[in-house]
This record gives sequence, structure tokens and C-alpha cells, in this order.
Amino acid sequence: MHDERIDELVRELDNVQERIADLALDLLHQAMGDADPKASPSAKAEKVVTRARRSVEKARHLLITLDLEALDED
Repeated sequence: MHDERIDELVRELDNVQERIADLALDLLHQAMGDADPKASPSAKAEKVVTRARRSVEKARHLLITLDLEALDED
């Protein structure tokens, strides 16, 4: 059983995940224009942003797999 609030949160997390992915891509493009792309501040920022996207992805997955009926039994 899914609560409508959980479904809404999942949709919001989908949107956040897309926005973060877009930001990561923009940062990679910026890094490619730097003299040393791997050492550029943009490349370092992209790594952090990608970690944030993965965290949002994990939160989304946790909400999707949440079984509210099982929680009620505890």
C-alpha cells in the first residue's frame, strides 16, 4: 500500500534528481573548458553534485519500497 504523500514525494525527488543531473552535466561541460579538466573546480564540484544525486536516488528508492502495511504491524 502506498500513501499519496509518498507518491508525491517520489515525484518531487524525481524532479530534484533530474535538476541535479543537469547541474552535474553543466559542471562537466565547464570543466572541459579548463586547462586541466580533472583538477578544475568545476570537476570537483561535479563529483559532489553527483554524490548528492545518488543520495536523492537512494531516498527515492527507500520511499518506493516502503511497505506501510508492514510498518503498521510493528
